[in-house]
Amino acid sequence: MKKRVLSNIVSRGFGKFASHRFHPLLQRFINSSYVKLLKLDMDEFKDPNEYESLNALFTRALQKRRDIEDGVIAPTDSLITQVGMLQHNIALQIKGMQYSIDNLLRECDASRIYNGEYINCYLSPRDYHRYHMPYTLRIKRVVHIPGKLYPVNLRYLRKKFNLFIENERVILECESQEGKTIFIVLVGALNVGQMTLVFESRIETNRAKEIAIYEYKDLWLQKGELLGYFKMGSTVLLFFEKDFCKLVVQSNTTVKFGQQIAKVKYGE
Repeated sequence: MKKRVLSNIVSRGFGKFASHRFHPLLQRFINSSYVKLLKLDMDEFKDPNEYESLNALFTRALQKRRDIEDGVIAPTDSLITQVGMLQHNIALQIKGMQYSIDNLLRECDASRIYNGEYINCYLSPRDYHRYHMPYTLRIKRVVHIPGKLYPVNLRYLRKKFNLFIENERVILECESQEGKTIFIVLVGALNVGQMTLVFESRIETNRAKEIAIYEYKDLWLQKGELLGYFKMGSTVLLFFEKDFCKLVVQSNTTVKFGQQIAKVKYGE
């Protein structure tokens, strides 16, 4: 069986298990075991026993309001696996692993961000799985590109060329109030049963076979506003038009949603 088929089938199977509501006693055992196994910090969330399924635990909402800092903020709780400036159209999935953003951003005009900045945010299975707007932006279009579901952890990032290009992804083409282009790319991964967007219910990840494009006229989302969630850990990639911002985070550091990761050169 081909890897693509196997990884997608495994992910669908895990998604069904995670979304199933078991008998309350069994569900509490599953939830508490998951929390203990991954050593989840539940201080900002409800008690694990209150979630009716494992997916509900994965996609848990914050119960305490986070502070939102100035500039561009981290959209997720995550590990910054790579940051830097694009060399024309070349980015790094990790040190030593180059890829072309033209191939990543298919159906989009990637030239708008040539020589700009980028940040890769990896969410592990233990992280808060919701993603938020890193800046106040107008969503111009969303492109859903079906693909494989390889793991996106550090081990795979170091050994699998073009991992982000081969995996399923949802691309948001955005524009700031200053007229600058920003791309937000949600990358699927093994056991990610679904990637969601709060404003677009037509996207069905890990099911569609053809590229789908959705366009919007005046859809603005505010900085910090909920964008969607992964139903397991995965990766969010951010790309900024040249001279829009100055990065203030480094590779191999952890960030929290709401924390500043870049200063905007034009102000907010």
